[in-house]
Amino acid sequence: MQSAGAPPWDDLRVLLALHRHRSFLAAGKALGCSTSTVARRIDALEAALGRPLVHRSNGGTSVEPDALELVALAERIESGLRAIRRDGGEEAFSGTVRVSLADAVVRPVTQLLCGLRRLYPGLLLEIFSEARVVDLARREADIAMRASKSSSPAVVHRPVGRVPFGLYAAPSYIERRLRGGRLRTADFARHDFVGYEGTPGPAPKTTWLVAHGAKRFVLRSNSHFALLEAALQGQGIAVLSEPAVRSTPGLVRLDVDVELPLVPVFLAYHRELRNVPRVRLVLDTLDTALRDALR
Repeated sequence: MQSAGAPPWDDLRVLLALHRHRSFLAAGKALGCSTSTVARRIDALEAALGRPLVHRSNGGTSVEPDALELVALAERIESGLRAIRRDGGEEAFSGTVRVSLADAVVRPVTQLLCGLRRLYPGLLLEIFSEARVVDLARREADIAMRASKSSSPAVVHRPVGRVPFGLYAAPSYIERRLRGGRLRTADFARHDFVGYEGTPGPAPKTTWLVAHGAKRFVLRSNSHFALLEAALQGQGIAVLSEPAVRSTPGLVRLDVDVELPLVPVFLAYHRELRNVPRVRLVLDTLDTALRDALR
């Protein structure tokens, strides 16, 4: 039953689609309905609430700032509905588990979990490479691999080890700029670097470089693979995790006169999921593999 004063989900999902797609036409396509239906839903919602929710202009449409609270409500409802659908598996190890990862580990984790699916074919996987930190408290994912802890009491963090990092460059860069392959921190300022840049700002690894004197970043990216390719192309020096680079020929680890970063790794999940068999299965499989890899 719809509570008094709360807009119906059918109207909120239209507002959410309009916020995401910035036009009535695109929102209708995303929802599988006509432009007139989208407009009618928005008009009805504005009439029910007694205030404008959408700014219409020749340049497109946008949600009014004081309507963003309704967009946030729609996102929470959407995440909750997805979580309910994911929990609908009938057999113990059947149903969907959504895993959020940094792109540096997507391939080995996917290989691992595909092996798990051969043992449990009823298990369905959603594996997402995301630069942003997903909100586990809102069930945007079931399990996330991350380097820091959430402040939410609803999220459990299981420490599995620490990832060692190194400074890497292509032979072409070493030949051109760094004969011998030894790098002193006193020389960081005159070298080219490629650095990780996420949301809302630089990652700790890039901050570490800056703190040790790096000034010239010729390329920044939120993708491990972009940084890896830039380093392979001789664009500059990159801070990369040792496990991720081990299987990549064409890069040389540089000798440095400073201690390199060790980044903690946690498997995080919503407290309510700890007794869901399929989530526990994936969580324990990842835990064992990561502890072995990070010894």
